[in-house]
Amino acid sequence: MSEQDSQNTYVETKSSSSWQLPAIIVLALLAVGGLALAWSNSSKLDETKQAVANQVKAFQTSVQSDMNTLKDRLAQDEKVNADLKGDLKVVTDKLKITQGQLQKARSETAQLNSDTASKLTALDTSVHQELATKATADDVKTVDTKVTKVGSDLSKTINDLNMARSELGTLIARNHDEIDVLRRQGERDYIEFSIAGKNQPQKVGNVTLELKSTNEKKNRASIALTVEDKTTEDKNRSINQPLFFYLSGTHQPQEIVINKIGKNQISGYLSIPKTHPVTAAASSSGR
Repeated sequence: MSEQDSQNTYVETKSSSSWQLPAIIVLALLAVGGLALAWSNSSKLDETKQAVANQVKAFQTSVQSDMNTLKDRLAQDEKVNADLKGDLKVVTDKLKITQGQLQKARSETAQLNSDTASKLTALDTSVHQELATKATADDVKTVDTKVTKVGSDLSKTINDLNMARSELGTLIARNHDEIDVLRRQGERDYIEFSIAGKNQPQKVGNVTLELKSTNEKKNRASIALTVEDKTTEDKNRSINQPLFFYLSGTHQPQEIVINKIGKNQISGYLSIPKTHPVTAAASSSGR
């Protein structure tokens, strides 16, 4: 072999060795990377399998718990159903008895209603007959006697009360009870009043009263009386002492009586003859 051929062979051998080593290193790195990726995927797969297994186990546990609960409820429902069947049987048995009793009660009620209707018819006939013969002359006499007795009792009540009379002959009431007695006589109208506070005009029937002053110790009061737009002041009027005044064109007096005096307050009544309307006005006053 010539020297030139030897040199060529060496150069080719050297060139061939220079690219094989890097290729081997690259292949080795790829293999190692592949192994690492495979190991990582294997680890993740194991973790996934474990998680799935845990979830399946938890689900199985939950399902088992629910099944146990349903079994318990089913057992309770079966027991309640059995109890209800027993109660239903008892109620059914009692209902049969009740229906029999109800039928008997209906029969008795029908008979009772029939008897009651007959008795009511007889009673109604009897009552009508009694009412038809009630208004006899004797009954009229009885009514007249009762009216007379009531009048006598009223007169006796007035005498028992020892009610005083004014100089014009009218009875003077000293309190509410005696005013009621006079009302029942029916001869006059009586309007009670109560005035609290001085200088406060108050309408009483057909007049206006105003309290000016009071003297509790002496049972006296001063008032102002307004009649037909005319005001008259009456000073130191004694308790139960009537104050008379006349309407224009009339001859029967109206009267005001104070039968209670307190501190800055009075109460009493206005007496009006039946022949005069309450809305009429009075014209003059007297003692």
